[in-house]
Amino acid sequence: MLDIKEFRENPQKVKAAMRSRNKDMDDLVDEMIAVDERRRSVLTQLDALRNEQNEASRSIPKIKKEGGDVSEIFIKMGKIKDKVKEMEEELSTLESRQNEIMYEFPNMPSQSVPEGKNESDNVEVRRHGEPRAFDFEPKAHWDLGEQLSILDPQTAAKVTGARFTFYKGLGARLERAIINLYLDTHTQNGYTEILPPFIVNRASMTGTGQLPKFEEDAFKTGEDFFLVPTAEVPLTNMYRDEILNGNDLPLSYCAYSACFRAEAGSAGRDTRGLIRQHQFNKVELVKFARPDESYDQLEKLTADAERVLKLLDLPYRVISLCTGDLGVSSAKTYDIEVWMPSYNRYVEISSCSNCEDFQARRAGIRFKMNSKEKAQVVHTLTGSGVAAGRTTAAILENCQNEDGSISVPKALVPYMGTDIIA
Repeated sequence: MLDIKEFRENPQKVKAAMRSRNKDMDDLVDEMIAVDERRRSVLTQLDALRNEQNEASRSIPKIKKEGGDVSEIFIKMGKIKDKVKEMEEELSTLESRQNEIMYEFPNMPSQSVPEGKNESDNVEVRRHGEPRAFDFEPKAHWDLGEQLSILDPQTAAKVTGARFTFYKGLGARLERAIINLYLDTHTQNGYTEILPPFIVNRASMTGTGQLPKFEEDAFKTGEDFFLVPTAEVPLTNMYRDEILNGNDLPLSYCAYSACFRAEAGSAGRDTRGLIRQHQFNKVELVKFARPDESYDQLEKLTADAERVLKLLDLPYRVISLCTGDLGVSSAKTYDIEVWMPSYNRYVEISSCSNCEDFQARRAGIRFKMNSKEKAQVVHTLTGSGVAAGRTTAAILENCQNEDGSISVPKALVPYMGTDIIA
């Protein structure tokens, strides 16, 4: 969430930041300021009333000892008690409303983020590799998967429903090989591997920004438990409500998880193949960094996500998302898009973001450089390192041969035990 000081000290900055995201939240900014001012006024009055209560209580023994009448004091204390109760109820209402408003606000974009209204205004940063020029008509990965008997969405639809897939034989081995390559590469480059729970609680989903706004996109296992939409959620919340040692930062973690998304807002999009599934596999990268280092760490995290695509020799590009296309928690995001022949365009395979202090403020994650220093809110960064299912799709399409077989990328051969899928 945003820092309440931003609303108090520079409300116009907050309004402008929201407008850059195509959100008119001027009225909510004004309401936040009014609620906050009233809340602080009530707190001041409550403090005064409680002090008055304490003084009256302390005076009773002395008056009694001197033989005085304390009946008037008890009457006064009764009135103060009623007033305290009334104001405590108002304070609770104000704090609830303040939290409700605060959760409506996305993060403020970094000044380095390009201005824009939607994905058409995103800015390409760089490219790696060139799309392959086929001397035959390339097939889509869903057709290749069916012909090779390695992808079976029909059986998955019978067993579970639409947008699920059975991986079979070398298809299952390919997906597992991709995950292992990714984990091995990232751990060799300084990340600590975690195998997290695939179920998280409501506080964790709120901490990373999925709730309350996107609850309809989540799979619930109970009123307050959810299947993870990404390993970002359990990784980031490992340190919820904790104070980190600033001398240990940055902390870098990678984790495999199955990911579960209802995709409530994507009806009709990418209905075939592995691009938009309700369940998919992904390796996630998460960093905790000091504020003065977080943007350097964003560049490193993005380079680490790119590294695995280079190992697989897949053509890709990196784009900087514009203000109107940023995710809720992000202050700046690089999307990595892999070339997909069936789409004849680049398709997102990784998203690398600096969330600055937005998630950590929600989750209560802070750091100190020493015991005497006041705790500061840490910066969190997250990125796909990368999506395994989309990598499988990209390999099938980019590495296909005219006879319908697939040449396995060299980096995967030791994991696969074969250099061909046929």
